[in-house]
Parts: sequence; C-alpha cells; structure tokens
Amino acid sequence: MILWFFFLLLALGWMTYSLLQRSIAAKGTTPLWILWLVMMAPALIWSLWTLVYGTQQPMPVALAIVPFLACPILYWVLLRQSLRNIQRQENQALGTVQAVATEPDGASPAPKVPRPLNQEEEADLNHCFPWSHFALHKVEYRLQAVICQGQLRSDPSAAYQRIQQNVKARFGDRFLVLLQENFQGQPFFALVPNPQKTTAPALDPDPPTAVGSLAPTPIYRPGLALSLLLMTLITTTLIGMVLAGVTPEEMSTLSDNSVLLLEGLPYSLTLLAVLGCHEFGHFFAARWHKVRTTLPYFIPIPFFLGTFGAFIQMRSPVPNRKALFDVSIAGPLAGLVVTLPCLWWGLHQSLVIERSDLSSLLNFESVDPWRSILLALVSRLALGDSLSNDVALQLHPVAIAGYLGLVITALNLMPVGQLDGGHIVHAMFGQRIGAIVGQVTRLFMLILSITQPDLLLWALLLLFMPVVDEPALNDVSELNNGRDLLGFLCLLLLLLIVLPAPQSLVSWLI
Repeated sequence: MILWFFFLLLALGWMTYSLLQRSIAAKGTTPLWILWLVMMAPALIWSLWTLVYGTQQPMPVALAIVPFLACPILYWVLLRQSLRNIQRQENQALGTVQAVATEPDGASPAPKVPRPLNQEEEADLNHCFPWSHFALHKVEYRLQAVICQGQLRSDPSAAYQRIQQNVKARFGDRFLVLLQENFQGQPFFALVPNPQKTTAPALDPDPPTAVGSLAPTPIYRPGLALSLLLMTLITTTLIGMVLAGVTPEEMSTLSDNSVLLLEGLPYSLTLLAVLGCHEFGHFFAARWHKVRTTLPYFIPIPFFLGTFGAFIQMRSPVPNRKALFDVSIAGPLAGLVVTLPCLWWGLHQSLVIERSDLSSLLNFESVDPWRSILLALVSRLALGDSLSNDVALQLHPVAIAGYLGLVITALNLMPVGQLDGGHIVHAMFGQRIGAIVGQVTRLFMLILSITQPDLLLWALLLLFMPVVDEPALNDVSELNNGRDLLGFLCLLLLLLIVLPAPQSLVSWLI
C-alpha cells in the first residue's frame, strides 16, 4: 500500500513538472522548481502527515485548508511577478535601443512605440475597413497592438467577418483581429500579433526561416491524458474503498485480497463519469466552434477525494460570444446529465439517520439535505416519506460521487472570472457587466457564508479569483434570446444548489 502511495505521488510530481514546462510558467524568470514546489506543497504536506500518523489520526483543519488556499495564491503571485520582470526587461531593452538612436544635434529622441506597420501597410489597412461596415477614423499604435478607432455602421457579426477576411487577405495569419468595446461602450477593432502564425505573409518583416517553425504545435497528447486517467482511477478507487468502510487493517492486506478494490469502484467510476462528461462537454462544444483545445486532463491525488478534478486547456482564441457561451455552458449541463441520476440512485441506497450538530453540507456521514434546495428535491424523490425535517443522510459512495458532481457544478457556475459561470455572464452581458456581476457574487457569497459556514471556503476562493474574463475575438455581437434564456436558467440552477430550502418548501415536501 505504501509503495503504491509513493508511486502515485512520484508520478503526480512528474506530471505536474511536465505541465509546467509546457505552460506559460516556463517563460517566466522564477525557476520552475520553485513553482513546482509551490504547486505540490499541499500534496507533500498531506502525504507527510499520512506517512507519519496514518489515516487513524485526523489531520488538523488548519493544516488541511491553509495549504490548499495559500499555495494557489502564492503560485499566482510568483508567476505574475515573474512575467512582470520579463516585461520590465523587454521595456528596458527597448529603451536602450531608442536611446542609441539620437537626433542630429545629439539630443535623445522621445521614446516611441514600435510601429508594426510601415506606411504602405498602413495605407492597405485603411482599405480593409469598408465604409458600409466600419468608418475608420484613426489608427493608433500601442505596444503589440494596432488600435483602429471609428464608427460601427452595420451588424457587428457582419462587420467583423468582412474586416477579418480583408485583413487576412492582406496580411495572412500575421494578426488576430479583435472587435472590442471601450469603457464608454464604443466598439473598436484591434490587430494583435498572432501567436500561432502558421504562414509568413509577403511583407512580414520577420518571417520564419526554419521549416519546423511552420508546423502547428501538437495539442492532443493521448498518452499523457490516458496516464492521468489511469492514475486517477487508482487514487479514486483507493479513496472509494475508505468511503465504503474498508478498514486500514483490510487495506494493508490489499496485495493478498485484491477483491477489495471492487468496493471502491462504485465511487471511482461514478466520479470519473461526472468529471469526464463535464470536460468532454467543453471539448466537443469547442470542436463544434473550431476552438483548439487539449484532451481532458484528470488530476490524481492519493488522499482527500482521490482527485482535484479535471480540466482542458484552450489553445486558440474564442471567435465570438456565442462560442464562448456554448463552450462554457456545455460542461455543467453535460456533467449534470450524469450527476442527477447517479445522485438519485445513490441517495436511494443511503441511510437516513438522526440529524445532529455535526450535520452539514460537507459531512458525508451526516449530510443535511435541507441546506440545498436541489438536494432536498432529489432526496424527496429518492427517499419518499422517510425524509423528514429532523433527519440527515449517511451517503452511499455513489451518492457521494453524485453529490460532489453537484458541488462541482455549483462551483463552476459561479459567475466570476474564468469559471464557467463567469464566461456565461460575460457572453450574456459583455465583459464590463460580467466583471460587475462577479464582484457582486463574491460579496453575496461572503454574506451567505455567515449563515452557512460550509460555504466559507467557496467565498474565500472566489475572493482571490480575478473577476475580469478574457474577451472573445468578436466581443461585441450579442447572444440570441434562446441562449439568454438558457443562461438565466443556469444561474437559477446555481441558486437552487447553493441556497438552503425555505421553511415553506420543507413543509410542502414533508
């Protein structure tokens, strides 16, 4: 058992370092081993505690929660500072180059932003904006961007499509074309360098010389995805055995009694199905809109719940707000299709016990079903008349996995920043309104955590999460009525999961 534990921890560390090497963290000034150590600190601390004290002595709450909260914040601070150092170095280098070029009288010229377009290209750019679609008034040069100010004279989708085609015909894949809104709500176009340029336009001043640089970077790594899936299957099965009541003494005989693994499979397979459907919902919606993504990557850990969830990485920009909405909402809806039936069946197999002071939303041995409206409704369907006002539930392993699916859905639907709910609100109302909704949501969760202490961890996580979401290429075109209605229904679903059942509903259900 101990050998399996260390093997999984070693494999997790190697996978984490490999992902860091391929991410933006590899471009920073902070050494990768420091970033890796910060990311792995919770796992290392919890593993050391388990090694020294075993599973019989519970870990202090502070030791379990503080690393989980502090390490992501520390990682974000280190990475942000690292990238700022790179930007500062680039700015200093640019200032040095500008200082060398002096005026004829020996005086240094005023610093100028590099112009990515020459006079001929700027003249051609003016022809990319038909008057019937966008009346171009002024072209401004910013660091790594060309800002085209003017007046939108047609439907945003039609204008963006026409101008994007014109820019592509003239400059190839050299630029990404963005349609954004300023703080006054006025639309403008921006041309930024394309990080995934695959062809060299005729007038590109710095064309690629190596043939290998023209090949697109592979995004599908089936070997890595399958390895993480198998590791997560092992860790969740081991945790599922504990949740099913397998004692530490029985766990020590696992090599001679491998049939005990079957005790952990109901929890493991259910949780993997919930997480997998959620991420593949994102994956297939992204494929539908021609957005490049990785395969879903599971995150195994040999303790706690057996996994930290799963994720996919987008490798190309989202074309418009409709695509942003569809990709974001597909995950929670796909996961919910699996979550609700599994939760219903698992609750039907769970035990009804007397409610006590220890009953809460996060105590699987004594879950209070009335702390969530949706959980109360599903519990009533599964348990019938045995559900009363003063009972709690001792969850079956399948119910635990389904319940975690409900928690994951609620957390992802929070309309804050990079969460699915943040993307959805951004797509519905725009980036500026989406950021305001995110701020209000964080304040609401802090207030709600006063009456529901189980939500305090959520409130703290949201508090340190940025509320500004990344824009789509065409971030001006609005959604249709059907998508707006579906978005409001998902926000209503979030409230049904998070809010406690009112007394009127409790009286009606029992």
